[in-house]
Amino acid sequence: MTVPTLRSAGGTALLATFDSLADVVAFRAGLARDAPAGLTEVVSGARTLLLRFDPATTDAARLRTRLADVVPVAGSDHRSGDDPLVIPVTYDGEDLDTVCGLTGMTRDDLVAWHTGQLWTSAFCGFAPGFSYLTGTERPLDLPRRATARTAVPSGAVALAGEFSAVYPRTSPGGWQLVGRTDVPMWSLERTPPALAPAGTLVRFVEVGAA
Repeated sequence: MTVPTLRSAGGTALLATFDSLADVVAFRAGLARDAPAGLTEVVSGARTLLLRFDPATTDAARLRTRLADVVPVAGSDHRSGDDPLVIPVTYDGEDLDTVCGLTGMTRDDLVAWHTGQLWTSAFCGFAPGFSYLTGTERPLDLPRRATARTAVPSGAVALAGEFSAVYPRTSPGGWQLVGRTDVPMWSLERTPPALAPAGTLVRFVEVGAA
């Protein structure tokens, strides 16, 4: 990957800009393994990382120097010790047949593709607890639905573009629905409330239909 461009973001943060989302995810994973002293928060975007630091421990110049030593970790390089969040899925989504038609896959092929790879929460957005997940296998680059639904149910497992996601609450949405899960992705009773904040590793596991 290329070295990120670093810019000051106020007096206690740096904004790192990358060429691709894969670079963002890999660099964040590297930070998780070897965090610089004084780094207090990392906020992911599609092409950026906002890096907040404690000025009592470090400063922008020292943090810039330390960031140059970070070794990015690609998705395929995660070790078995990195325990993923397991999400059980019933694959009976309303758009499952449509996705199979768009990709030329059988239903079993699609489920094997979705469950047979390690996903990473690249960043969160759209709604509280909505994690944009990128996988280690070739993405399907699926189009969104031509007409968005006015109400996608909570727990719907969906695909769009290079991403997979689980809708954390009932909301409008235009992603392709392939399954459902009972796992709550957002709860104010947890800390943090999001079950899969940026950097979380995720595996989907098929369960039988009710």
